[in-house]
Amino acid sequence: MPHPHLADSRYAWLRLMVTLALMTIGSAAMYVVAVVLPAVQAEFGVERADASLPYTLMMVGFGLGGIVMGRLADRFGVMVVVLIGSLGLGSGFVAAGMAGSLTGFALAHGVLLGALGSAATFAPLVADTSLWFVRRRGIAVAICASGNYLAGALWPPIVQRLVEAHGWRHSYIGLGLLCVLTMPLLALMLRPRPPIGVAPAPGPLQAVQPSNRPFGLSLNQAQALLCVAGVACCVAMAMPQVHIVAYCGDLGYGVARGAEMLSLMLACGIVSRLVSGLICDRIGGLRTLLLGSVLQGLALLLFIPFDGLLSLYLISALFGLFQGGIVPSYAIIVREHFPPAEAGARVGTVLMATLFGMALGGWMSGKVFDLTGSYHAAFINGIGWNLLNLSIALFLFNRYRRRQRLSAASAAAVAPVVG
Repeated sequence: MPHPHLADSRYAWLRLMVTLALMTIGSAAMYVVAVVLPAVQAEFGVERADASLPYTLMMVGFGLGGIVMGRLADRFGVMVVVLIGSLGLGSGFVAAGMAGSLTGFALAHGVLLGALGSAATFAPLVADTSLWFVRRRGIAVAICASGNYLAGALWPPIVQRLVEAHGWRHSYIGLGLLCVLTMPLLALMLRPRPPIGVAPAPGPLQAVQPSNRPFGLSLNQAQALLCVAGVACCVAMAMPQVHIVAYCGDLGYGVARGAEMLSLMLACGIVSRLVSGLICDRIGGLRTLLLGSVLQGLALLLFIPFDGLLSLYLISALFGLFQGGIVPSYAIIVREHFPPAEAGARVGTVLMATLFGMALGGWMSGKVFDLTGSYHAAFINGIGWNLLNLSIALFLFNRYRRRQRLSAASAAAVAPVVG
């Protein structure tokens, strides 16, 4: 019986718009907690480091939950996972808004908002999108993944106004009600399962076929290398994203300038993800990862000699334009080289590694600064991690090209015999 909806169909694009909306709502928690941090710190009377614990726990839960949610999506479909996420986010926001202590507030973020909530609306949606597109897989995944950055641009100013008008507790409870009322309705539109056995993409990507031996390695070996690459690129990526505000303060430009640079960086990141998606459709996920890694390393290098105000604005914009397509490229690589039936779990695992890389990079850059008294050393540390990412990408690319040549030689040798 033919599948009622085909890959690259009108329904696939409609589904992508629904997915973008879900990710924009589902990613709100990771940005909202930063907005309410000063108010939470003041109410509970704790130090700044303690007030940052909810964000840390949420990112850990976000990463670990992505693996579990990916496996559930592979087995039951993404609609079920998003319904779980809507309950996690709804109950998480309400529980955090009613928390009587910082511990309760932090646990609500780590378990409900992170592991059960946001985790359900990131990796599973990216993996599902990759299964619904063939000819335009790169740009489709990029649009989907842009929901995470779109949430960063949309929610902070909205929540800031809500906090000023109604307080952070009522703001949290209101967000919880929004999630419960809107997300299940959107989730119902994702009920059809992805079509299986679609034809490979035409043109230069036609030779890329999912395999039980990606790059000539076992599935777990290949995934482990991608996870290490994901940690490495995001340790490097975290340096400017987490510390640009503090860096500008240390240089005497003020934290407001740093916040503007961060906003500019994220806005350019959205553009980068979309452009990288178009590029990915032409050259494939692995080449896109290589390109992004080289360009991200170049942008990090520019931060060292240039620290003027105008220079930092320009380099921040360049960094956003260069790095935005790196994380989505991992989902494309998994979809191109790994069995489609395992896409949810394997994409979730690799994206978990990127989240851990962001968490590790933010902490490590601060530690390097504490030890050396200089952010220059932290930028150099980021460049070193970026080189590790680049070396793994080159290793996988060379193995892929070698297998391509061997396959072509074997086909050429068999052709005269068949003829």
